Amino acid sequence: MAGDKTTAAPDGVAQETDEMLAAFQARIDADERIEPDEWMPAQYRKTLIRQISQHAHSEIVGMLPEGNWVTRAPTLQAKAILLAKIQDEGGHGLYLYAAAETLGISRAEMIDQLLSGAAKYSTIFNYPTLNWADIGAIGWLVDGAAIMNQVPLCRCSYGPYARAMIRICKEESFHQRQGYEIMVKMAQGTPEQKRMAQDALNRFWWPALMMFGPSDKDSKHSAQSMKWGIKRVSNDELRQKFIDVTVPQAEYLGLSIPDDQLEWDEESGHYRHGPIDWDEFRRVVSGDGICNRERMEARRNAHENGAWVREAALAYAEKRRQRAAQAAE
Repeated sequence: MAGDKTTAAPDGVAQETDEMLAAFQARIDADERIEPDEWMPAQYRKTLIRQISQHAHSEIVGMLPEGNWVTRAPTLQAKAILLAKIQDEGGHGLYLYAAAETLGISRAEMIDQLLSGAAKYSTIFNYPTLNWADIGAIGWLVDGAAIMNQVPLCRCSYGPYARAMIRICKEESFHQRQGYEIMVKMAQGTPEQKRMAQDALNRFWWPALMMFGPSDKDSKHSAQSMKWGIKRVSNDELRQKFIDVTVPQAEYLGLSIPDDQLEWDEESGHYRHGPIDWDEFRRVVSGDGICNRERMEARRNAHENGAWVREAALAYAEKRRQRAAQAAE
């Protein structure tokens, strides 16, 4: 088309014209799903790979704080439930890696990015689990925040990601209930157990609020992700919804939110909260959290120790391929 502007594209990828970009945006605006075999802007693909892979990494690294308590769960039932939850999270990681692979990146490449530190994961998983109440706080607060973030992703413009999120959100809802049940038992238990529950809330409250990411005006990805329908609700709106839902739950438990500035605003119909320490958030993102090094060391060790399994699986697959080729001759 004469005079049609183009933008640079990676080697081997057709240039993106203004007309192509406009047609793509029209599909997004019409709330259509984009599928792997359909054309998409290079930056849309790149944004999805970054977000989905980081989401997958978060699920996998998120198994570690809870795995710390499998052998110390207070009852056999609690152990079985915790094991099931950890297994769910491993499954979530696999669903998400599979969704990202439809965009042209391999699982091995994504895992290499995680282990090298090139890719990030949720900062919340760089905080320690010091007692059993922390497992309750993770389920209640961390999975509760995850649900707020993830339910809108079921309407993500990219089909494989949106479909993966449907099952993930159902399971995360169970995880949130399981965590709150632990907190109920702790809060209604002995004075020492209630103190443990309050301590867990004190330590996980602010990191849970950080899970939604910086304010939208400070986020370099938020506006474009919203325009493309990858993201449906802003960081600040999601964080506010989480606070509004969670504060009454804490009141029912008889626990106090660790925020002296928290108050109900009758005019807006929302709770107002104190300032979030974004300097701490940036420190943890950059690798200087309490458990950053421990988490990455655990993942690297698991990857190295599991090398023989991957090699055996590849050898078995190759053997089957050879047999199938011979049978076809």
